[in-house]
Amino acid sequence: MKLISRIVERLALVVLMIGGVGMLMSMFLGVADIVGTQILLIPVPGPRELTESTMVLIVFGALAYAQIRRAHIRVELVYFQMPPRVRAVMDVITDLAAMAFFGLILSQAISEAQYSLQIGEATVGLIRFPLWPARFTLAAGCALMILQLTLHLIQDLIRIKTGEGLENDPLGILQKVE
Repeated sequence: MKLISRIVERLALVVLMIGGVGMLMSMFLGVADIVGTQILLIPVPGPRELTESTMVLIVFGALAYAQIRRAHIRVELVYFQMPPRVRAVMDVITDLAAMAFFGLILSQAISEAQYSLQIGEATVGLIRFPLWPARFTLAAGCALMILQLTLHLIQDLIRIKTGEGLENDPLGILQKVE
């Protein structure tokens, strides 16, 4: 399981970095468009279309990495007051709910991506960007998230049995009530 976790973490990090590059591209293109339009009176074609496509990469590329770090939002006021086994049960419930949620998104995303590729869907504008890569990226991000949630589910079920706290807690915050 550690090997699979390492592979998923590296894959999530690569996707996160690609999302970061996409964010930089969107940022530079947006600045170029503003400078070109407002100062040079020469608009840059296609910034909106490119930004729309890279937003999917930025958001869905970061989901799995945030889950690896358990950095998604939770109500810590209650969570930290519970013993480790109860926290593990709460994490299992969260893992299952998130798996169901992202499973629904994944099933729809796959259908939409296939349809988008089939019809050659593209943005409307001066520069036509194909939309199917963004749709497949959304599906891949959801699949990676579900894989990470599955790994966390196994880890959390083991935590229920053993009563141990989380391993990924460098500040010792989650070991507070032991």
